[in-house]
Amino acid sequence: MTRDTAVRTQISALIFTMTNAVLFGAGLIAVLMLDLSAQATGIGIAAVIAFSLLVAAPFSWMIAPRLRARYWRQRQTEPAVAEPTRAF
Repeated sequence: MTRDTAVRTQISALIFTMTNAVLFGAGLIAVLMLDLSAQATGIGIAAVIAFSLLVAAPFSWMIAPRLRARYWRQRQTEPAVAEPTRAF
């Protein structure tokens, strides 16, 4: 495992719980807004738990590089798209 991959994995592990919480909260609100029976609501909540755990990992892996200072320094050094000049 390269150093960049190790750092990305560590950052992903840190933000996994936050991503999981956001996805779970959004899914739980969606399930509770539906007018379901008690048994169907229980099954829906269990499905939201499984879904949020599975989807949070890829989301946190995609977000991790954007949290590194190197990513932002690299973006600042790239030539910017021609922006119109502002005349005052």
